[in-house]
Amino acid sequence: MRADRLVAVLLLMQSRGRVTAADLARELEVSVATARRDLEALSTAGIPVYPQPGRGGGWSLVGGARTDLSGLSSAEAQALFLLVGPAAAVSGEARAALRKLVRALPQTFRAEAEAAASATMIDPTRWGERDRPRPPLVELLQTAVVRRVKVRLTYRDRGERMIDPWGLVDKDDVWYLIAGTDRGQRTFRVDRIISAEPTEEPAERPDDFTLAEAWETVVGQVEQKRSRTWATVLVESRFLWVLQDHFGRHCEIEAELADGRTRVRLAAPTPRDLARNLAGWGSMIDVLDPPSVRAELGRIGAELVSRYGGARQDVQ
Repeated sequence: MRADRLVAVLLLMQSRGRVTAADLARELEVSVATARRDLEALSTAGIPVYPQPGRGGGWSLVGGARTDLSGLSSAEAQALFLLVGPAAAVSGEARAALRKLVRALPQTFRAEAEAAASATMIDPTRWGERDRPRPPLVELLQTAVVRRVKVRLTYRDRGERMIDPWGLVDKDDVWYLIAGTDRGQRTFRVDRIISAEPTEEPAERPDDFTLAEAWETVVGQVEQKRSRTWATVLVESRFLWVLQDHFGRHCEIEAELADGRTRVRLAAPTPRDLARNLAGWGSMIDVLDPPSVRAELGRIGAELVSRYGGARQDVQ
């Protein structure tokens, strides 16, 4: 759900008192199904909107038609900003909507709401994984970030440690926690955290810390490791999207050729990693360089021929 549309839904509900999904669909120029999903998402996130079934029914916002959002409790305001905040990291329109929403909140809630909005961000570029369930510890860690309290954390194969939680990043359904430790800033994959226990001890965070800048540094370090080897390949243009989907930011288009193929550059940590990812394409791609990747492909091909070259193929 787009953050600017979420703000519009709330303000419409406050100005009218009660709306239907059809009303919202007309006002926001979206489908009725989209409007209904927006309302349900608000309710699921903890915002006090509720449906009234039957003739003359619709959706209402607890607290009445108030444009200053003072009908929201502190916890409800945090829930709203945890929902809308991540979108602001990738959308200028969302950032503008977020600023408007902050100004609409009661003064006493603004600091907590802004903390919630900056607790999480979204990085839509994949690192090769997708469709993973949201780890159950995400909500607990979000709360610790907003409250700025230390967390006693047990990480896979690393034992227990005390950390200062600074922010969470959702990288296409893979969640990461950026935190301060006794050894400086560290990044933890949330699905590898065995347990996390918030304490009442105040967490420390650098005054100049911003989640977006910290994550940019993390991405730069990871990408440097993941892109140590580059290969130039030719692929039929109609299959280019497959390479782009698989390699993500490690697929760079160089030129579209007159013969219907596209020359692209692909990256992976080692020549063997690249060869393993490309071997299944067979003659559908042509690896131009480097020789190390071509040699690995030849080795893989020879192994396959040695093992399966004499296999009998039954034709039904």
